[in-house]
Amino acid sequence: MPPPHRTRPMAALLIFMGVNVALFSTITPVYDFVCFLPYWERRRERRRQEREAGLTDH
Repeated sequence: MPPPHRTRPMAALLIFMGVNVALFSTITPVYDFVCFLPYWERRRERRRQEREAGLTDH
């Protein structure tokens, strides 16, 4: 029984790679932006100060 449609493995691979590259190129700057956001730095600093204040209190 022949397959209902002729598959093109090379075209499928190229499309798959193209989608991956497009996703990667859009996600990378967003990932960098989120990782290096000053919000995380402030939050870490505030938690450290709270921890130190808690140590001096007790």
